[in-house]
Amino acid sequence: MRTYLVTGGAGFIGSNYIHYMFKKYGDDIRIINVDKLTYAGNLENLRDVENRDNYTFVRADICDSEAINKIFDENDIDRVVHFAAESHVDRSIRNPEVFVKTNVLGTLVMLNAAKAAWELEDGTFKADKKFLHVSTDEVYGSLENEGEYFYETTPYDPHSPYSASKASSDMLVKAYMDTYKFPANITNCSNNYGPYQFPEKLIPLIINNALNGRKLPVYGDGKNVRDWLYVEDHAKGIDMVQEQGRLFETYNIGGHNEKQNIEIIHIILDTLNEMLPDEDPRKAHINEELITYVEDRKGHDRRYAIAPDKIKAEIGWYPETMFAEGIKKTIKWYFEHEDWMANVTSGDYQKYYEEMYRK
Repeated sequence: MRTYLVTGGAGFIGSNYIHYMFKKYGDDIRIINVDKLTYAGNLENLRDVENRDNYTFVRADICDSEAINKIFDENDIDRVVHFAAESHVDRSIRNPEVFVKTNVLGTLVMLNAAKAAWELEDGTFKADKKFLHVSTDEVYGSLENEGEYFYETTPYDPHSPYSASKASSDMLVKAYMDTYKFPANITNCSNNYGPYQFPEKLIPLIINNALNGRKLPVYGDGKNVRDWLYVEDHAKGIDMVQEQGRLFETYNIGGHNEKQNIEIIHIILDTLNEMLPDEDPRKAHINEELITYVEDRKGHDRRYAIAPDKIKAEIGWYPETMFAEGIKKTIKWYFEHEDWMANVTSGDYQKYYEEMYRK
């Protein structure tokens, strides 16, 4: 049975990846989920799998080398999928130090632990051990012109403390691959959306605010463009890269769903009105009057767009979920999990787990 060590598995993308992997492989794999349970980590995301015999949760900080080395010492880890990261740009502007510590030092700790566990006396590595570092398209900076795209060869040009910290972590992984021939890959993805996304991110924020009649904040003129990737498509891409990709390579994973932020908001409003029954009282206040333009974010990149040509040509992955379908699936999930949203927005999920881990 192959054993996966997933960091940040209680977060948005990590938890969706775990669900995807169990759906695909069932009892043929074992997953160890390591998460610090910061504000973005929520074990409610994994309630459906927490009692599986082949799933283990370990509360630990990836910057804690003693804790991470212990996991490798006590388990024969075959795959590392490294999601754990501070990821919200606004928070990085307010507190860059946390991002540098988690994203850079934490990645270094993970690399060193895996290297120590997998390296043989002659400097080569045990067969069939692989490390996958999950990164972002934001490391490439901003695209100014229509028709331009990010490729794996695009020079890094990060503009926020968040993207700079992720670029630094990518460089560490690249250095380990080049220096030690460490068995790893890097993936750089576009903006994800789907179930379990923390509600300070654009799409769940707009869904939640619209349903509750609150203002819908839009940075600047609302015309910043992002490429949107349904999270399950991303999970599938990660698995395919780790099993079929060439070692030491970077693969960009993009959704072919470029949209302006203001377009996203209009689509969500239209979809909510389409999906809500006429008798639902919330329908009365879901309209464009909620849209409120606010001061633009500092260093706000204008446009991101990934060309996933390499992953499609070499591995056969492509985004299966177009935005019109994905946003309906996402909104339907939030309709069916309003208790989850209430627990997250109130902070009750954190209180529960803090109490549980004190016992």
